[in-house]
Amino acid sequence: MNPRVSKVFPIDDYKLSLVFTSGESGIYDCSNLLDFGVFAELKDRNYFKQVRVLDGTVVWPHEQDICPVVFPIAIPTLSMLETV
Repeated sequence: MNPRVSKVFPIDDYKLSLVFTSGESGIYDCSNLLDFGVFAELKDRNYFKQVRVLDGTVVWPHEQDICPVVFPIAIPTLSMLETV
């Protein structure tokens, strides 16, 4: 099962500090997304800071989201298994 996000905090350089329901945490770098389609809007730092958690992942007001399956790949210290 994919890890589910319980808290998100935007930090410098287009990064997100994530806390997962498993108790694990990590930093996800969004900078590599900024030149792709709908994610270009995230370049606006004020908009980027509007990130929130919805259904176990992170989303922005105009429906940009990041599939939680990428978090264990992008955050090497994160377990692939979610404990319930």
